[in-house]
Amino acid sequence: MMVPAYTYDVDRAEEQRRHQETMPYIDDSPSSSPHLGAKSRGSRETQSSGSLESSKSCETDLEKGLEMRKWVLSGILASEETYLGHLEALLLPMKPLKAASTTSQPVLTSQQIETIFFKVPELYEIHKDFYDALLPRVQRWNHQQRVGDLFQKLASQLGVYRAFVDNYEVAMETAEKCCQANAQFAEISENLKARSSKDLKDQTTKNSLETLLYKPVDRVTRSTLVLHDLLKHTPSSHPDFLLLQDALRISQNFLSSINEEITPRRQSMTVQKGEVRTRTRDTPSILKTAIMVELVEGARECATVFLFTDLFLRQNSRRRRFAGKAQQYDCKWYIPLSDLSFQMVDDADAAPNIPLVADEELDAMKVKISQLKSDVQREKKANKGSRNTERLKKKLSEQESLLLLMSPNMAFRVCNRNGKSYTFLISSDYERAEWREIIREQQKKCFKSFSLTSVELQMLTNSCVKLQTVHHIPLTINKEDDESPGLYGFLNVIVHSASGFKQSSNLYCTLEVDSFGYFVNKAKTRVYRDTTEPNWNEEFEIELEGSQTLRILCYGKCYNKTKLQKEDGETADRIMGKGQIQLDPQTLQDKDWQRTVILMNGVEVKLSVKFTSREFSLKRMPSRKQTGVFGVKIAVVTKRERSKIPYIVRQCVEEIERRGMEEVGIYRVSGVATDIQALKAAFDVNNKDVSVMMSEMDVNAIAGTLKLYFRELPEPLFTDELYPNFAEGIALSDPVAKESCMLNLLLSLPEPNLVTFLFLLDHLKRVAEKENVNKMSLHNLATVFGPTLLRPSEKDSKIPTNPTQPIAMTDSWSLEVMSQVQVLLYFLQLETIPTPDSKRQSILFSTEV
Repeated sequence: MMVPAYTYDVDRAEEQRRHQETMPYIDDSPSSSPHLGAKSRGSRETQSSGSLESSKSCETDLEKGLEMRKWVLSGILASEETYLGHLEALLLPMKPLKAASTTSQPVLTSQQIETIFFKVPELYEIHKDFYDALLPRVQRWNHQQRVGDLFQKLASQLGVYRAFVDNYEVAMETAEKCCQANAQFAEISENLKARSSKDLKDQTTKNSLETLLYKPVDRVTRSTLVLHDLLKHTPSSHPDFLLLQDALRISQNFLSSINEEITPRRQSMTVQKGEVRTRTRDTPSILKTAIMVELVEGARECATVFLFTDLFLRQNSRRRRFAGKAQQYDCKWYIPLSDLSFQMVDDADAAPNIPLVADEELDAMKVKISQLKSDVQREKKANKGSRNTERLKKKLSEQESLLLLMSPNMAFRVCNRNGKSYTFLISSDYERAEWREIIREQQKKCFKSFSLTSVELQMLTNSCVKLQTVHHIPLTINKEDDESPGLYGFLNVIVHSASGFKQSSNLYCTLEVDSFGYFVNKAKTRVYRDTTEPNWNEEFEIELEGSQTLRILCYGKCYNKTKLQKEDGETADRIMGKGQIQLDPQTLQDKDWQRTVILMNGVEVKLSVKFTSREFSLKRMPSRKQTGVFGVKIAVVTKRERSKIPYIVRQCVEEIERRGMEEVGIYRVSGVATDIQALKAAFDVNNKDVSVMMSEMDVNAIAGTLKLYFRELPEPLFTDELYPNFAEGIALSDPVAKESCMLNLLLSLPEPNLVTFLFLLDHLKRVAEKENVNKMSLHNLATVFGPTLLRPSEKDSKIPTNPTQPIAMTDSWSLEVMSQVQVLLYFLQLETIPTPDSKRQSILFSTEV
């Protein structure tokens, strides 16, 4: 290790101290002189007893030590002046270089300037503040003067040095390349002038860029040694003692962590990133853990993350190869909460950079999961604890892990102080807001940056191992046998009103439910403008697929994007509150409305919910009326209207194609139930003003009306008779045989059914052409319409009659629903479908598949 930078100053102080020892120790008399002082000491020494001599000797040593503090601090001030001069010499060429970077003939690019002079302005500000605070205290010196707080603050900012040193080699390499490529910069880099002190403004020394850039690297080591000297001359009873002791410990631990982690570029380079943790004896508490998806170099990776009281840590899990050893964790990276910020992410802009998984692949994973869950239940009943059961569980866990990895697409980005960002993918804005809130709340208690030694990192990772909850994917494989598999059916939700907002805003709510372990946005209210007490009173029908939780998020909408004052990481529409309720099957078995209030940090949202199981919501009722269109056979309606396609289908499709093709989530996001019921009544009575009503309604309500029409047909569009054949035809493995079978089945539908289906099919394909805007792929559309257009007759259905029925039965039904989706998807993806004509009856059709 090199000689401390302050060594010269401390030696000078030592000489001054020795000189002062020749002067009278008590110098408060105007007539005192060196000779009188010496004589006085001599007489005192001859007159004192042994005990008195000992006491006065201790007092003298204490006084000398306190006086030495002043000279050490004077030396620190002198060295700080020199160091500030070095930093100023680095900053001097930055301004003209930056100005030239925007011209047609730049000396360096902006990126090169940022790399070479990385963190130099921040280092200058830190030491300028330290010097300006220390100088007046030394000038007004007395032995009780405190300076420990200044050194503790300086030590707390070592994170900037860590960033500087981490970038040091890149900065030097960049500077070297720039010197070779640009003679003007080479000249500048060899003639940087630095002043020595403020008292000698006209005296400067010439330094090279390489020499000056090395100054901060060497600074921390030397500062640590000076702290040691200062503490040595500070009595333990002095108010500064504990503060200086803490600052020295921070610096020493910081150096230790660097020595353990890197091989220095030079012998004296013993610094890396950041300042050392200020509470090495304390083990921070873990506030939140999760398995998230991190986007790493364009690829998805499962990431185990831990939020501690003072840092956010991302770990790699690994298993030891030796038998009997438990799973271990390695830290991949961490960010002290004092250094963490959220980067603004526009989901629309982030989408092109996120590797998306085809909906068909996700659907195949769900099918596999359902099949495996059924197999596990069957094995458990046959032989509990068998090896085959464990093998199936392992496969199930792998599939659920894969689904969790591939499903989320919403970006959540965190940054460290250096500007390095890390992107996670999550499925819900609710989760994104939850992480932000807990981190921001904890940041109010975290003021200092730090770095961790390898020992401290190991302690943290050891504590993580004890958290068994994060060792597995938190999906159904970890549920106990008696846990609810979730609800399958439809949940009607009325969003009544909200209160508790502190200022008027443009307010709306969204509703989310979980499905296969992740959350999906299902409904959105109207925007209630300029109010603190919105009264929406809007009803939505939400499809549940093994759902256990309903979430609600309340947003304040921003219409003027140009004047938007965005907070760190906030989207354009700000989340004003969020909450959730558990969907308890026992409570929701009652078919009456259940009223509830969701509390959101002072905001209250009033809801009513009602659950309808699948067998009731989609049960086909025999046609009992010949008027109207809802619940009436399609052949009756088309005959009455003298058209091949029901008027309601044509009107809804035309209106959606007029203004709903770019609506995000069209057909997936629920429309307001009251609007849908109003349209249903208007179509049923053949209201002439129905087209006017539609033009004034939210397009999602029109989409909901069209879906409701097909759902309430007394017989599904693909007919009870042909449904089993479609289900078997889609399972054929030979593509030629499958196409022949499926087309023959399609052309066997009654003419009104076939023509209406082909009209709808053509419309859905046009909707999917706008997928980049409306986010509705062919698969998404098949998921929405498949179970509505294809339904088994009641006697053939596998739908559970009880929402709390065993999971195996529920999974059998899930497989049936996915088969319905696949049938519709097949026709959506088929390039050519023949148009029905009078000759179609001649096509031979066999029900044997």
